[in-house]
Amino acid sequence: MEFFRNPNIDFLGKKWYFLAFSLVFSVAGILSMLFWHGIPLGVDFRGGTLVYVKFSHAPNDNVIRAALQRAGLQRARIQRYGPVSNNEVLIDLDVRETSEKALDEGKTQIINALETNAPAGKQDLNNASSLTLQNYLLEKDPLHVSTDANQRYAAVAQAIVNHRDKAKSGVLSSLDELTGAVDPAVVSTLSDGFFVSDFGVRNVEIVGPQVGQQLRKQALLATIYSLAGMLIYLGFRFEWIYGVAAVVTVFHDTLITLGAFSLMNKEISLTVIAAILTLIGYSNNDTIVVFDRIRENLKLMRREKLADIVNRSINQTLSRTILTAGLTFLTVLALYLFGGEVLHGFSFALVVGILIGTYSSIAIAAPILVAYQDWRGTRGKQPLIVSGPKAKASPGKTKVASNQ
Repeated sequence: MEFFRNPNIDFLGKKWYFLAFSLVFSVAGILSMLFWHGIPLGVDFRGGTLVYVKFSHAPNDNVIRAALQRAGLQRARIQRYGPVSNNEVLIDLDVRETSEKALDEGKTQIINALETNAPAGKQDLNNASSLTLQNYLLEKDPLHVSTDANQRYAAVAQAIVNHRDKAKSGVLSSLDELTGAVDPAVVSTLSDGFFVSDFGVRNVEIVGPQVGQQLRKQALLATIYSLAGMLIYLGFRFEWIYGVAAVVTVFHDTLITLGAFSLMNKEISLTVIAAILTLIGYSNNDTIVVFDRIRENLKLMRREKLADIVNRSINQTLSRTILTAGLTFLTVLALYLFGGEVLHGFSFALVVGILIGTYSSIAIAAPILVAYQDWRGTRGKQPLIVSGPKAKASPGKTKVASNQ
């Protein structure tokens, strides 16, 4: 199947437009990483605490941020996740604001910050543990249990927590919602010692600073090793200049993708690193297809200039490139739009990466070959990529092949 039939686009003639496009986006990303948002590392790499909070109403980010700042949590990041109707918020606390030794510290800080109108002497039922409920019921003994009180109230406390977390998705609107789940005497007793807030902490995750530093190192090494492996592979399969062109191209793609994350202030997590490594493989594969066609045409079009051969090769593979990249792009775009917050960073990296990777295989990788050949010609050296019969150099004089 062909998307284009016999296209004849002068890609190399537009190389300066391509260079300007790449420079604009590369420089914008670098400036953002240096002076604006920096490299927005996620909790996986910098360490910290993630607190997942569900509200009984649509949360207001500004109100939440103001409450956190009043509690001294100046570096907290607030992010909506999941469907809007779920009213769920992810609060990211910096590693300096919590301790990996105390798992409940971040949770306690968030609860204290958001409970602005808590009645004196009462506990929050939406954020109470089953053990807290069990101890309270043991003390009040609303069911007047004579034997096995511990076991009986442990079951009642667990029933309350299960009803809250499973039937009501983690947040009770009032104590009346417990009616039918537990004995009315229990509900009446709970009203004396508990109140119902408008939020509940669903989960807490902690990544320590040492773990984050180790993950940063491993992510960097994984990227470097993949680039080195490509350079060696392409150096053996083609010529070393092909490997250099592919590595420069992938570095260009990675830089623009990271710059997009910085410009959009999107956090870079482990899943984003996975997407970048996927992008490296995808971009490299697309580049090899073009290089392979160039190598084939070098044998068939031996009298033509290298620039013409490269242009012809890009045009010959253009339909394949657009069809492959287009279908892949539609897939990752659907993942970005409908995949949910968990996959948002991963899919965003692929959306940007596939667009840039496809563009760079045409506009960056192949022109590097021609630019290097032209550079060798200006220095009076034999061409490394020969498009015609190798000329014999006369003594004391170097003759450059006809494509120069």
